[in-house]
Amino acid sequence: MITSIIIILTVIVSLFCFYGGGFNALKFNAYQIWHSKQWYRMLSYGFVHGSWWHLFFNMFTLHFFGRVVEQYFVAFFGNTIGIILYIVLYITAIVISTLGDLIKYRNHYNYNAVGASGAVSAILFASILFEPQMGIYIYLIPIPIPGYIFAPLYLLYCWYMAKRNADNIGHSAHFWGAVYGLLFPLICNPAFFSYFISQLRG
Repeated sequence: MITSIIIILTVIVSLFCFYGGGFNALKFNAYQIWHSKQWYRMLSYGFVHGSWWHLFFNMFTLHFFGRVVEQYFVAFFGNTIGIILYIVLYITAIVISTLGDLIKYRNHYNYNAVGASGAVSAILFASILFEPQMGIYIYLIPIPIPGYIFAPLYLLYCWYMAKRNADNIGHSAHFWGAVYGLLFPLICNPAFFSYFISQLRG
């Protein structure tokens, strides 16, 4: 499965950066991207993580929800096209989720970011589009929250935290990644909206 390949590749790159260097060369740095034209960082940062917990949480989430999205893409578009679209969604989500930060921090040399969170948010929200009734667990809360309730709460939280800018988490990338995860399947096939409504009525 493509999801497993993405996870393995991300783990390998992250481990290399943990123990073999390369972290500074691959991380998102808006100043170097904008002024030094190091555009590869718009993609490479998504395969680098800042800690074991950061890596585990992103890959754990991708493992469960990525398989859902991958299976739906294959079911609707066929094996080849479905897999290609799934890969395109993930790769472009890494880039698009940080476009806002690139513009905002292009003159801030010390602004850095790493992690697949923006792309994982896109995958999570694409899965909610396909299965809005799906239960989602949040940290230690033992009761699953339906996807259609989780989605607006998550977007509101990310928007609020991005406005506060009070921690070292890329809430803006989470927000735009999630929005992109909803839009990409609809652009590929607008009929997904009718499918979403039918699943919502359940």
